[in-house]
Amino acid sequence: MSDFDAIDSLLASVAPEAELPERPVRRELREQAGLSKAQVARALAVSPSTVAAWESDRDPAGEVRTKYAYLLDGLAAKLAPQPEPAEPAEPAEPSPASPPTTTAQAAQDTNDTNSTSGTNDEDDDVETLTVPEPCVLCGAPAGQRVAGFPQHLDPADCATAAPQAPAAGPAPRRTRPEAPAPRTPRAAARPGDRDAGPSKPPTKRAFQPQSGPPDLIAETVRSALAAHEGDVEAATAALVRKAIPDAMALLDETRKGGRYDVIAHPWVPDILRKQTARGADSIWEARPKWTRPELPPGEHEVTALDMNGAYLSALKTHLPIGQLEHSTGFDHDRRRAGVHLITPPHWAHDAVLPNPIGQRDEPGPLWVTEPTLRLLLRLSGPKYGLCEAPEIHESYTSGATENLLEKFRAALVTARENAIAEDDDVTLEYVKAMYSKFVSTMGESNYNRELYRPDWMHLIRSQAFANLWMKALKAHEQGLSVVRAMGTDELHVIGDWRRVFAEGRGVTEVKLKDVYTAGTPLADDDPTGPGAAD
Repeated sequence: MSDFDAIDSLLASVAPEAELPERPVRRELREQAGLSKAQVARALAVSPSTVAAWESDRDPAGEVRTKYAYLLDGLAAKLAPQPEPAEPAEPAEPSPASPPTTTAQAAQDTNDTNSTSGTNDEDDDVETLTVPEPCVLCGAPAGQRVAGFPQHLDPADCATAAPQAPAAGPAPRRTRPEAPAPRTPRAAARPGDRDAGPSKPPTKRAFQPQSGPPDLIAETVRSALAAHEGDVEAATAALVRKAIPDAMALLDETRKGGRYDVIAHPWVPDILRKQTARGADSIWEARPKWTRPELPPGEHEVTALDMNGAYLSALKTHLPIGQLEHSTGFDHDRRRAGVHLITPPHWAHDAVLPNPIGQRDEPGPLWVTEPTLRLLLRLSGPKYGLCEAPEIHESYTSGATENLLEKFRAALVTARENAIAEDDDVTLEYVKAMYSKFVSTMGESNYNRELYRPDWMHLIRSQAFANLWMKALKAHEQGLSVVRAMGTDELHVIGDWRRVFAEGRGVTEVKLKDVYTAGTPLADDDPTGPGAAD
């Protein structure tokens, strides 16, 4: 092959990218077809979170873009209204009382027919009223008219009044959407009738079989064991390798019906970007790395405790929902979350408790996360009074909720507890890999490109560190001597720890990791006894 043949071959392989509809249209087509993101993802060999991103803030490329465009074109063709075959009509004799139809009237009839065929945009059926009119459903003033009927667009606005029948009058000529019928009164509503009036939420039934996301984990484990013919080690290794995409699929499953849409790839400020390829960003996570400077006099038995599921518990933290926005000033809005530039307060208790911001060599302002700031504000409050309040200089925050990942966390906790109860090491290792890798790869990682939230990663990790610090404070307040606090899960104490912490393998319990002796025995004539108070 000559050089020109190679170039011609290369040029032949370059084709224009397939055109895609606007992102909101993509989602509308999928939902109108009754397809879930998981179904589309399986057909295109991607994750459900990737499909969600294509419908919100980014576009596919390459071969998968061509496949996605083909799918959307097919859905659009399937969902397009099909013209009904016209039935042959018998010629009618003209009525002598009817005037002949003019060309203008025929054109008007054609326009009316197009209006009733559903070809107009839905927005044409919603009119904003300058003067409110009584709602056909509840009788209260409504500011919109839908398909010719005044009514509230939000059903919640009709919840305070009894349903009423629509006023008599000529039916509108538009047929999409059809004029809403009066809602069934509460007393006559049938269970499961979506058109029924406002009613109480269904009662939660006790002792019902488990369903939902935890079953997704169990089914994946069963499939892996079957694929490897019961080989536990091989199945575990295979599950751990696919823990990241499986965690993302579980997240997508648990977000169904969620109140907020997860923005997977928002803009992030430079402080959340790595300064070099192997470097770090500017966020300080306040990781504990503390050992008590001096032990109480005497020789002591020290117990090393292991906090179970540290990152799993830390998934319950205030996470920003949308894109971070910059602000300046000293006020802290508890309805928002993000990262903050603060001057930390002086810490005067390092002899018995670690500094809440960790061991930091350089003084002055630093960027901390929401959990660290909330911990400092809590410790500076009237309940504890351990330090002054931090000084906030500027922040990057967004509206936040503590329950954004709660269903995801609950599914993992349930699967973990079931695995422990059944002595199922395969599921236990799989679940551990899912939540630990989920947290560690949601930043700038090549292993998880479906979710780019370095802010979430820092906040979840910092929440784990803050949780450990609060356990150290609890031990100190209950009379134990705190000897060491390290990372997310290691706490060393002197004293009867079982009266302070519950022992076990549950997420809210602790495990005994090690017992060792530290300190120097006292002389017989020393009046200070072992275990002296701090």
